[in-house]
Amino acid sequence: MVSPIEGFSKLTKEEKIDWISENYTQDKDASKVLLKRYWNDDGDLQKLHDEFIENTISNYYLPFGIAPNFLINDKLYAIPMAIEESSVVAAASKAAKFWLERGGFKTVVLGTEKIGQVHFMYSGDVEKLESFFREVKPKLIEAATSITKNMEKRGGGITDIVLKNKSSKLDNYFQLHCTFETRDAMGANFINSCLEQFATTLKEEARLHTDFSKEEKDIEIVMSILSNYVPNCLVRAEVSCSVEDLQIAGSTSSQEFAEKMVQAVAIAKVEPHRAVTHNKGIMNGIDAVILATGNDFRAVEAGIHAYAAREGSYTSLTDARIENGNFKFWMEIPLALGTVGGLTSLHPLVKLALEILQEPSAEELMQIVAVAGLAQNFAALRSLVTTGIQEGHMKMHLLNILNQLGANEAEKKTLVEHFKKNAATHSAVVEAFENLRN
Repeated sequence: MVSPIEGFSKLTKEEKIDWISENYTQDKDASKVLLKRYWNDDGDLQKLHDEFIENTISNYYLPFGIAPNFLINDKLYAIPMAIEESSVVAAASKAAKFWLERGGFKTVVLGTEKIGQVHFMYSGDVEKLESFFREVKPKLIEAATSITKNMEKRGGGITDIVLKNKSSKLDNYFQLHCTFETRDAMGANFINSCLEQFATTLKEEARLHTDFSKEEKDIEIVMSILSNYVPNCLVRAEVSCSVEDLQIAGSTSSQEFAEKMVQAVAIAKVEPHRAVTHNKGIMNGIDAVILATGNDFRAVEAGIHAYAAREGSYTSLTDARIENGNFKFWMEIPLALGTVGGLTSLHPLVKLALEILQEPSAEELMQIVAVAGLAQNFAALRSLVTTGIQEGHMKMHLLNILNQLGANEAEKKTLVEHFKKNAATHSAVVEAFENLRN
């Protein structure tokens, strides 16, 4: 039985590898070799990676790919994507090429407001608290001047602070609901620093407030933290063309295809089980670009899924309709992104990804990311309502299966040719491989 370890973080990287390999792996020597194999030969670069997180023992690589031919607001992009799932980059590229010939993607940023909250408990007279807040609000903003001055030079800063009474949902619970503009930074550290200063000032001023009783002076600050739900940091992406321009292989007519696309979206609007998978496909495209550009895909995921359930039921993020002979497909999603700070200035591939994207501002990156999600959803729905999702996915997954089976390069070449004309199910690939070997 393995005993707990004290001071693991103080061990050298080699010592950490030795301990984890010897205590938690079946072949300790092979594990040590594997972990060290993925170290970067460039010592300075490896040190940089080691310091991104704590207790680093190796690097975990994801493929870094490119989806070309994205025409967004009449500007051509090649979009970097970091993802492990087969067919995502291919599907995005295929959708980009399809819409390139039909006017491309149109996008607009609808808002860039970000949110943070100071959560506190107050058990006194609500009217007295509201009066106190009106008096103290300018002091809250003034107290954060040292934090906000550089952001204000870039056109950002605090946009408002509102007192919210949440005591109907939780006894004595109130909050300062604070909004911010952070320009090209995602702004998490900036927002959290402002919030903690608001909390300190609120508590200090409450103790000095002459209209409060002794109990009312003792406001209890529970926590101060930004919110990853940013429904007013919103971007819209859309495509449209005449129905007659929608001829797709596998459809009897462009009208049939357009109608099935609208029906598929309508089903995802009313059926949460379908909506989750529908939106997961959108996130395939979004997360891949978020990762490639050094942004926080967990925060983006949480905020987008909350937005999908904002009306009380989880539903499709995309919409589609046919109107006056035209097919229209669009999406509005919240995206809080940054192009400065964090990994964007540290990780070499992140810097290269932003260079490939022509050094976008945060607003431009919002639009690029939204387009990647919309393209991915279009590609998935196109497959679903025509040939089915497995035909294309399994052919893209073919090399993964062959690698698992240990196929050599000649066998791969033969079987790739074979499955250009045959359905590539897992069992069919195994059978074809075994037949070839035998």
